[in-house]
Amino acid sequence: MEVIQAIGRRKAAVARIYVTEGKGNITINKRSVDEYFPSKLLQYVVKQPLSLMEAEEKYDIKAVLDGGGYKGQSEALRLAIARALVKIDPESKAALRAQGFLTRDPREVERKKPGQPKARKRFQFSKR
Repeated sequence: MEVIQAIGRRKAAVARIYVTEGKGNITINKRSVDEYFPSKLLQYVVKQPLSLMEAEEKYDIKAVLDGGGYKGQSEALRLAIARALVKIDPESKAALRAQGFLTRDPREVERKKPGQPKARKRFQFSKR
């Protein structure tokens, strides 16, 4: 099996991954997944597509994460892994789609407007 490349995005985070056959090692920015995401919840989010397809021990994943926060990065990585699994096995697309792992979350931060402290918040109104 050659190297499979995939990309995933969420908010301002971008995940570029390279998947090869291996023992199930996930390396993110030259660190292990346990070191990069200390939270067990975020580790679970990253490994969801692999556990659904029962492929935790089949592939080694090398990921480059950039931008955003830890939550956005973990969800971007999940999308990238799901896309890579579909490239490897097109039969898995229906199962991953049913769980929502192939849907790119389109929500982005709304811009701050002039004359307001934030995007929607207004300064206090004084009638007199």
